[in-house]
Amino acid sequence: MTTLALKYRPRLLSDLVGQEGSVKALANALRRAKESGRIHQAYLFAGVRGTGKTSTARILARALNCVEGPTATPCGVCDPCRAAEQPDQNLDIVEIDAASRASVADARALREQVQTRPAFCRYRVYIIDEVHMLSTEAFNALLKVIEEPPPHAIFVLATTELQDVPDTIKSRVQIFPFRLIPVGLIEGRLKHVCEQEGVEAESGSLRLVAEAGQGSMRDALTILDRVIAAGDGKVLEEAVREQLGIVSAHLVQGVMSALAIGDTAALVEACRELNEQGADWATFWRELVLAFRDRLEQEARAARGPQDLLRWARMLQLLLSRERDLRDSSLPRVVVELALVTAAQLPHLAPLDALVSGAPGRGSSPAAGPPPVPSKGPQAAPAPEGPRRPTPAAPQAPAPAQTRAQASLPAGPPPPPQLRMACSEALRAVPGLRTLGTAPQMATDLRWEPPVLRFRFPGNVRQTLQDLEREQANPHVLAALAAVLPGLKRLELHFDEGPAGAQTDRPEDRLRQEPGFQELLRLSGGEVLEIRREG
Repeated sequence: MTTLALKYRPRLLSDLVGQEGSVKALANALRRAKESGRIHQAYLFAGVRGTGKTSTARILARALNCVEGPTATPCGVCDPCRAAEQPDQNLDIVEIDAASRASVADARALREQVQTRPAFCRYRVYIIDEVHMLSTEAFNALLKVIEEPPPHAIFVLATTELQDVPDTIKSRVQIFPFRLIPVGLIEGRLKHVCEQEGVEAESGSLRLVAEAGQGSMRDALTILDRVIAAGDGKVLEEAVREQLGIVSAHLVQGVMSALAIGDTAALVEACRELNEQGADWATFWRELVLAFRDRLEQEARAARGPQDLLRWARMLQLLLSRERDLRDSSLPRVVVELALVTAAQLPHLAPLDALVSGAPGRGSSPAAGPPPVPSKGPQAAPAPEGPRRPTPAAPQAPAPAQTRAQASLPAGPPPPPQLRMACSEALRAVPGLRTLGTAPQMATDLRWEPPVLRFRFPGNVRQTLQDLEREQANPHVLAALAAVLPGLKRLELHFDEGPAGAQTDRPEDRLRQEPGFQELLRLSGGEVLEIRREG
């Protein structure tokens, strides 16, 4: 019984689907050969499996040997044309599988055989399939005969791995690329085959078969053969999905909708249903990624805002990043569930500008700083909770160093020596940042101008005071200093210009002093760990 892939194998250049560039070039070469009597004698067809390389090689042999040839449209009735239909029985069409005949001895035998003239055709055509499998010695033995072949010999090499063919061979042949065939063209060819076979096909079923072919017409026809057998002579969508392990489109869309609204319960339930169906997780993942890609395209064409597009793009990027984990894991269901639950939360992360603009209690003036920390005598307000550092000691029992510093400050503006001492002791009481206590003593000028404590340092100590620069907006640091300086809202650090002429007003300094940024830190309880310059 002849399979569909063999029955509908191309017989003419016009039968080839999706290879218009190579077809046009070969047709022009055959026409020029007819006019001039000269033709190139070595060709290399390169492309993925099932795109028509070997079929084109046979068509070329038929076109060269037709009694009307060389021609792009062989008659099909003369003896050479009929003999080309069965190359195994044609002495003048020699097909060689390089995967099984890759030794140097085979190449040398071929070199000797090439000298034999055709039995009854115009040319003897040598088709070497999977030529990249030849050994280096075999390529070297074949090189000379390809470079200067006898007038009656034509070589057609075919390979799926063009990069493995030596450059010395590629420089002596004409290379014709064979591309992946678009899904729409494969689907059209499958419809034609079903019409010729009298097979009824459900709407959308052939599209699934064409997509499963992944650019290979031969693979698509082989799948169609299997699906027709499973559907008792019909191409049913349910049979296609069952044969290929494709989950229903309704389930894929349901998962995508659950991701869009962050419904983790629905995602877990969908994974349970997939597991009960015995679905192939890799196939499901591919279908989901393609559905997300289509949705992203729809959003882009609809001119959505950048935030909406980024949300879909980030989810798609996360799904793609988990593909390798899915292939390598022995627990694919766990990988899928973890990735889906993680992706479901991405659309609900608020942007930074929304956190600032929607902050409660924000003043009408952009320059208005955060509300002052209330003070009740010697006991400071508790420090805001930060996500990274533990909260300092409870305000009901202030640190001894803070108590001594508060008691040492007289009413009114404190004298510089007492201000330095009080600030030093307060900073030493901050857990994990005791080294900041030396900063007030290193300042050339320290001024308390409510609500700002201003430091001025020589330029050569900037490297030493990196911790203070980094932590100057830390709510724990501000709370410790507010215990001795009620009403403190922020710190300002200035460094005199150093010997190298460094700028004292750096971009990161301006960022730290920006009121909106300070407000964001206060609302989120966060702290600045590091500032980097990009570009």
